[in-house]
Amino acid sequence: MAVLLAGSTALAACASDESSGGSSSGSGENGGDLQIGLAFDTGGEGDRSFNDAAVAGVDAAIKEHGGTVTKLSPNADASNRADLLTQLADQGFDPVIAVGFAYSEVIGDVAQQYPDVTFAQVDGHVADAGNPSNLTGLVFAEEQGSFLAGAAAALKTEANHVGFVGGVQTPLIQKFEAGYVAGAKAVKPDITVDVQYISPAGDFTGFNDPARAQIVAQGMYDGGADIVYHAAGGSGIGVFQAAAASDERAIGVDSDQYQTVDDPALKAVIMTSMLKRVDVAVDNFIGEYVDGNVTGGQDEVYDLARDGVGLATSGGQIDDIQTQLDDYEQQITSGQITVPTTP
Repeated sequence: MAVLLAGSTALAACASDESSGGSSSGSGENGGDLQIGLAFDTGGEGDRSFNDAAVAGVDAAIKEHGGTVTKLSPNADASNRADLLTQLADQGFDPVIAVGFAYSEVIGDVAQQYPDVTFAQVDGHVADAGNPSNLTGLVFAEEQGSFLAGAAAALKTEANHVGFVGGVQTPLIQKFEAGYVAGAKAVKPDITVDVQYISPAGDFTGFNDPARAQIVAQGMYDGGADIVYHAAGGSGIGVFQAAAASDERAIGVDSDQYQTVDDPALKAVIMTSMLKRVDVAVDNFIGEYVDGNVTGGQDEVYDLARDGVGLATSGGQIDDIQTQLDDYEQQITSGQITVPTTP
């Protein structure tokens, strides 16, 4: 189905850890056996998006298999990523799951130092980390889900003008941009799509700066866009605030953000969210680990065909275009449409 509805359990927002601290949770008959280490991306737990989706996957796995989890967040400039992974591996946590592509710079070396520990990286390709045999990449076809978001925006816009706000200008986030623009133009070839990033490559503050995101999105609304899609992690709340101030609409990302915001005024502007099922990927990986079925040394790809990406239906704002969205999904999964991965 082109439209996925994420459950509230998978999307519960949690309080953020200290920047380099950790917390432990979980229960079950086998709680002493499974000890999961989880290293967050910038923004940490409580981002109501990417990191929280990983937490939801771990929580689902613990509910099924028992066990505990210890969670660590990077410091302000994320310079201690390697230290977080080393700390978890050295203390005996297994598996160790890193959230975010930025860990690619360090996870390969850590995995080689701890060959008996099983590692996974959300948004990380094994090849980019040097192909360690004890690392699994959990990667997604973000461009496919973003194509559907772009199609939805084009089908709903009254101004023939929409926007995209990226957190950090990296190849990964550009996949969201490329898919969104392609989807919008598949519906309306003459549509205007504004694109702007909060921070350049290498500056990861763009994933945790709602104030700057609000300024960027407000500029788009003031310029005539009536729907803005963000792929900006914890900064995305600023896009929703700009949409509410402008009486326009926005599209969330990663989790069903209609379910994660508390302010009714912000909830009302979220037309849909592009679901990136990090929760499913993490839950599946832990299940494979428990069953002894982790191959390692390769990527697991979550695309539309595997329900790894899709659109949330909460709020009912895209119910009237579901048939068209289903048709676009069928064209993508059948190969009739090949979605670009670069702008």
